[in-house]
Amino acid sequence: MSTTVEQRPAHKGKEAKAPVSDRTRGERRLGWMLAGPAFVVMLLVTMYPIVQALWDSLYSYRLTAPDDRSFVFLQNYMTVLGDPVFLSALLVTLFITVVTVAVELVIGFALALVMNSVLKTFRGVVRTAILVPYGIITVVSAFAWFYAFDINTGYVNTWFEWLPIIGPDFNWFGQQWSALFVIMASEIWKTTPFISLLLLAGLAQVPGELNEAAKVDGAGWWQRMYKVTLPSMKAAIMVAVVFRALDAFRIFDNVFIMTNGQYGTETLSLLAYRTSITRLEIGLGSAVSVILFLCVLLIAFVAIKVFKVDLAGGKG
Repeated sequence: MSTTVEQRPAHKGKEAKAPVSDRTRGERRLGWMLAGPAFVVMLLVTMYPIVQALWDSLYSYRLTAPDDRSFVFLQNYMTVLGDPVFLSALLVTLFITVVTVAVELVIGFALALVMNSVLKTFRGVVRTAILVPYGIITVVSAFAWFYAFDINTGYVNTWFEWLPIIGPDFNWFGQQWSALFVIMASEIWKTTPFISLLLLAGLAQVPGELNEAAKVDGAGWWQRMYKVTLPSMKAAIMVAVVFRALDAFRIFDNVFIMTNGQYGTETLSLLAYRTSITRLEIGLGSAVSVILFLCVLLIAFVAIKVFKVDLAGGKG
């Protein structure tokens, strides 16, 4: 008489975790020891202004009347959200963010393909040349673009006066659409190399054997790009979009230098600066800053949910 031992299936949803080795524990401990102090310092440096801004946003507080400080709870947020100036600044900021990130993603991907396919002998030279704009300080870049398009000191009108809408007396910073065009063009020129560098790292993670197999199966260049390359570098695309969108949403330097927010070009960062520094309304300015911070968190959350990429489990 034979007996069989019945093995019970493991509970669904519970997978047995592999035991952590002593070496892995040691590496984790060493990592926290090395990065821990810097992490704590950065946390303190970044958290204090956020908490202070959140606290000040709950008060009616002007620097010109420091003794006349009263707790108003969410009244500052209601005032800011009901102001048409805030809505205009929000729409301008969203427009700049969407357009610049989309254009930079397309141009950056093209530059990444060039850097990835160029001969090894000239690869360093090409990458250095492409990354030069990103190494220029943003304020210096903004001033250079301002003087190039300025009606008095610029040379753009002279070069392109053969176009129908451009003449010697065309003022680029005298109307909203042309001023935004220059602001976004300068932003795209400055930060596209950053996108291309991230996408280049993503291209390095694309398995070469998959491309070869698709080519053998008769797939064309566009099919290989859509079916093989882009899905394989999804994590790199998400990182590029998130980093750049967060940076673009906080745009300040270019707008401040070129138009100072005039002609409908004011952004949320500039509005917070004007409210806090120019008008000395610390309570209202802090409310604008907190709303800007929440918008940045929302952008990051939505982007991560849309791409659905597990960076912790990814390679590279």
